[in-house]
Amino acid sequence: MTEHQRPGDPATEGTISGAMDTKALLRLMAWLSPAFPIGGFAWSGGLERAVEDGLVRNAQGLEDWLSTVLEHGSLWNDAVLFCEAWRQADNQGALSEAAALGLALAGSAERFNETLSLGKAFIAAASAWPHPVFERLPANVPYPVAVGAVAAGHDVACVQAVAAFLHAAVSQSVSAGIRLSVAGQAEGVAITARLETRIEALSLRAASSGLDDLGGAAVQAEIASLRHETQHSRLFRS
Repeated sequence: MTEHQRPGDPATEGTISGAMDTKALLRLMAWLSPAFPIGGFAWSGGLERAVEDGLVRNAQGLEDWLSTVLEHGSLWNDAVLFCEAWRQADNQGALSEAAALGLALAGSAERFNETLSLGKAFIAAASAWPHPVFERLPANVPYPVAVGAVAAGHDVACVQAVAAFLHAAVSQSVSAGIRLSVAGQAEGVAITARLETRIEALSLRAASSGLDDLGGAAVQAEIASLRHETQHSRLFRS
């Protein structure tokens, strides 16, 4: 595989935004399935504390929370890191730098443990599909960097891969919201459907972004993640 580049380059435009073959699609579906053994169900990314503090009270509040985290918070940064790892999948040094940056961006001990735990578990499980990209990834790798690099290694198109990654993250948060009793199952499905267009647009934007585009303003989400560390009774690890 040649070095991955940004969209707009004729040599890589088809790889970045073109249609996936069936094998690539099947692998993407497997990696981001709730059944993939990474333990994502155990984490809420601070949502549990937001519910405890009354910041998220119902289905509309859950949708607003997820929209904000997508556009201005941790999921936007994850998307940028994902696409950077996808582009740099052949560059061990760049992958190590992206991994270090991704861990440094974790705003709390729980968020750090979450992305690191998911990243390590993903690498362990995804190694069922052998590829040299695993040898280029550092031992401590955040989740979006791990998935982005492995997706590139297996020729999964960038936009579709990051869109699936974000959709899986939103679905996990919706599931957490249902378990926290702020939304029912039908409401959860409706939230996922309404966020589809936002995820699509965000994926296109992330694929044409670089590390200079990292940053966020979802302050309450970061504070909720910090406050969760001292929450007395909880269902989730973050």
